[in-house]
This record gives sequence, C-alpha cells and structure tokens, in this order.
Amino acid sequence: MNMTLGIVLIIGLGVGLGLPLFVILGALSAFLLLNSGLFGHWTDLSSIIEMTMSLAEKEVLLAIPFFVIAGAIMSEGDIAKRLIRVAREAFCWLPGGLAVSAVAACIFFAAISGSSPVTVIAIGTIMVPAMLKEGYRPSFAYGIVTAAGSLGILIPPSIPMIVYEIVDPTGFADPAGYALAPDHRPLGLADLFFAGLGPGFMIGGLLAAYAIFEGKRAKTPTKPIDLSALLLAIRDGVWALLLPVVILGGIYSGIFTPTQAAAVSVAYALIVELFIHRSLRLEDLPKILTENTILIGSLLIIIALAQGFNSYLKLAEIPKHAVELLVSLELSPIAFLLLVNILLLVVGCFMDILSAIIILVPLLAPIAFELGIHPLHLAIVFIVNLEIGYLTPPLGLNLFVASAIFRQTFGAMVRAIVPFLALMVVGLVLVTYVPMTSLGLVSALNERGLHVPFPEQRLPMRALRVDDPIRFLAGIASAEEDMAEEEEEDPDRVLTLDEILAREMANLQREDLRASVYDDLAALLRDYRRLLSNEVSLEGLAVFRELESYYAPQDELDEELPARGDAADPVTPDPATGPDDTPAAP
Repeated sequence: MNMTLGIVLIIGLGVGLGLPLFVILGALSAFLLLNSGLFGHWTDLSSIIEMTMSLAEKEVLLAIPFFVIAGAIMSEGDIAKRLIRVAREAFCWLPGGLAVSAVAACIFFAAISGSSPVTVIAIGTIMVPAMLKEGYRPSFAYGIVTAAGSLGILIPPSIPMIVYEIVDPTGFADPAGYALAPDHRPLGLADLFFAGLGPGFMIGGLLAAYAIFEGKRAKTPTKPIDLSALLLAIRDGVWALLLPVVILGGIYSGIFTPTQAAAVSVAYALIVELFIHRSLRLEDLPKILTENTILIGSLLIIIALAQGFNSYLKLAEIPKHAVELLVSLELSPIAFLLLVNILLLVVGCFMDILSAIIILVPLLAPIAFELGIHPLHLAIVFIVNLEIGYLTPPLGLNLFVASAIFRQTFGAMVRAIVPFLALMVVGLVLVTYVPMTSLGLVSALNERGLHVPFPEQRLPMRALRVDDPIRFLAGIASAEEDMAEEEEEDPDRVLTLDEILAREMANLQREDLRASVYDDLAALLRDYRRLLSNEVSLEGLAVFRELESYYAPQDELDEELPARGDAADPVTPDPATGPDDTPAAP
C-alpha cells in the first residue's frame, strides 16, 4: 500500500509541477529501489551511474544525435520543396493526385528527416495551401498531411527504432519456430529498419487510396503526365531521392553500420544543402545545431535515467512474474497482441513515444518472446501503435504541431484526423496479425523466403501442468535412466558397431522428444495413450511424429503407426503364399 501511494504521489507531483520526464523517472527509480528492499542504502544508487556510463559502450546510441542533426539540416534546406515537385509531377494523372503526392512527399521526407513533427511542418506548409486552392475540403487537407507525417517514425532511419534496439532485452533473437537470422550475423538495427518499410508503405498506401476516393468525390483536376517536366523534377530532386537509397543500401550491404550511416547522412545533408542546392549558408549552421542540442540532450538523459527503472524491473523479476501470470492465463498470441495493442493505444494518448518504449519494452518483450512472437514483429507493432499516439488527444504531438501551423483549434484538428485514425487502425490490425508485412522483407533479404506465418502457440511439454503429461514425461525420464544404468554396468566393455549406432540413434530420438511441441493437449494425450498401451515404442513415436512437421489426421496416424506388438518395420506378407507360408486362397 505504501509503495503504491508513493508511486502515485511521485507521478502526481511530477506532472502537477510540470517537471521534466527524466526527473520523474529518476525519482521513481530511486524510490522503488530503496523501498522495495533491493537496495539497502542510497549509496547503492551509484550502481545506476555505472550502468549509465556503460551506455557509452553502445555504439548505436551515437546514431541518435547524428540523425537529429541531419534531419534539422534538411528541414531547413530546400529538399522538401524538390521532393514535393517530383511527387506532384508523378501523380498528377490520378484523381486526388495532389493529395497522393502529399502522402508520397511525407514518406520520402520522413525517410530523410526521421521526425514526424518536422515532416508535418515541412510538407504541410507547402501542400495544404495548394490542396485548398484545388478545392479539397479543409478538414481533409489538414488531416491527410498530419496523418502521413506520422510515418516519420516508421520509415527508416527512425530514432524510436534506435531507442527500441537499445532497450529490448531479447536482442532480436529468433524465438522458437523462426529462422530469420542469417548464419553469419545476428539480427540487429539494420533488420529493424527494413522491417519498418513494409508497414510504412502499406499504411501510406491506405492513405493514398483514401486520397484517390476523395479526389473522385471532389472532382479535383487531373492532367496527363508531362514526361519532360517529370524528368526535370527528378533531375532537380535526385540528391534528395538518393539519400534513403544511400543510407539503407549502405547499411544492409555492410559498407557501414547504422551509426556510421547516421554520420554519413549528416555529411551528405551538409554537402547537398551547402554546395549543390545552395539553400543554406555556413553561418546558418550554429543556429541549427544550437536549437537541436537541447533535443539531443533531453533524449540522452531520459535514456540514461531509464536504466534505473529498468534495473528495478529486472531485480524485482517483474517480467518473470508477468510471464508466469500470462502463461497461467493460457493467452494465445492473438489475445496477447490484442491486449498489447489496447495498452499501447491508451499509453500513446498520454505518453511520448520514447518514454513508452523505454518503460514498456523491457516488460513486454520477454513475454512476447515466450509466446513465440518475433522481437522484430513486436517492435513494429509497438511503433505503429505509438505512431497513432501522435494523432490522439489529449497529448498527440502532431495534433499540436498541425494546429499551430494551420491555425486551427485543437478540437478542429481532432475532428479532421478521425477518418485517418480509422485507416491507421486498419493498418495496425494488418501489421499485428499478418507478420509478413514487417518480417517478409527481412526474411527475403536473409534468403529465408518472403512468407512468414503468424506464430502458433505451441506450448512445450514441460509447460503443461496436468496429470497425464506429467506421467508421460516421467515415463520418458525413466527410460532415459534405465539406458544410463545399462551404460554404467560395464563402462570398459568394447561396444559393437551395431550398439554404437543404436545408442547414437536413441540419443537423437531423445533430443527430438525434448524439443517436441504440441498444438493442443489432446494430441499429447493421444501419443501418451499409444505409449501406455504399447501401440508404439518410445523410439517409434519419435520417428513417426517427425516432431513439428507431424500433424496428420487421426486416420492417417493409425495407418502409419505399427499395430500393438508389431515390430517397428513389419514384414509385408507375400500375396502368393499368405502370412504363414501356406498357399493363398483362390
């Protein structure tokens, strides 16, 4: 009771006094660690400082300030205007082509800047007046740019993705049932970047489809593509269009790491804006760097102080207890992901995306891993949910930004965004329950094929807690003990080749049984009854099940399994003589 009261008091005072998030996180972490008995004295908190210093060893953390600076340079330059010109010439033939070009420009600029609010400002200030002039409804024009601008955190490079990779305790390892990781390296930030491409373009496609529908309704003007004008726009905007190709291509080809890619993006932006576009001057750079240093510092302080809160979660074994609770509830992956979506949609209304990632990922990622949900899949589900949080009141950041630049009331912006929120929720459902949208490209690039199925809840036999499976496991353990005793009878005896092969085969079969999983309890009990009634031996069961690939219908099972008392490979009788060497009946 005292712990709960203290937590509420710290959060209430922090929010009421308008304290920065890092102050609230630091106070909350210290209170939890000292009052839970995990730390005996306030001097023990010095270990948090050591953990914070260890962040300096995470090279990927350097990518955050580099990408922030690169985005700031490009948003102050001429890149946005050139991207918009390319998009307008490319989609002018479509109904609603101007709105479609706004979505396309947001996607490309988001890939360059990595920031949703910056994308809304850079694209919205140009495209919204143009759409209003062509006869689009004001609410539609405001809403589509605000919604498309939120794609900035889903299209790589993305600062929230970098933070996610730092705090995820699973290390993006493949859970049971997946084999996405290539042989020569583990999955990492580069794979998370590529996992965001499919969902980003899919949600962008949904917004573009709605733009075409609105264009037909409003009968907006169209014109044939002017190939010479399009080529001229591409020539002028080629340096902006090439940046995502250079960054993502360099990362995945191994030319440079994500951190090096962030530094390359800064150098690229400076060269393009200073010497090619000539939209910035050297004397503009100090102002740009000064304004963004505050943002960079606040991000790094939040990440550092979040180490204390994550330490409490780990020392108090909160993730472990949460896993045990959910396993006891027997939640399927479908139900778990539904709960995660509801939780994150609510959290996104009240908390900024980086805070939500830092606090919730260490808690939810281990649970998802135990249920067979791939960490990359969960990461994209997280980011899409919190991307929607940019558009939901009361604290939706993009709503405040759009309200300011379009000079609309907050209520008017909320009403304008409603249909686009519905489209993004549809996209969220597809991302959540069709893992191929996020994992397909990663799988294909790692030569694992494009198709990635939804995770099945295959509970390991050790996770089932009923009498029959326990007796089943006890029988297996007994068989292993008997074999071990036989081996200990005469350890110096020279084994024959047949004995060596037989023991090796038995070892392989026992390893198969340890990894055996069942879709449901009925299948496990069916195999248990076969063993109990001697329909098949323990070794025969391992052979016939073929483990995870063995889920044949019952009538096929009965045909494949040897009858009770038969040998593993029964001899087929000669049709000319019958089973007992007597002439067959005519």
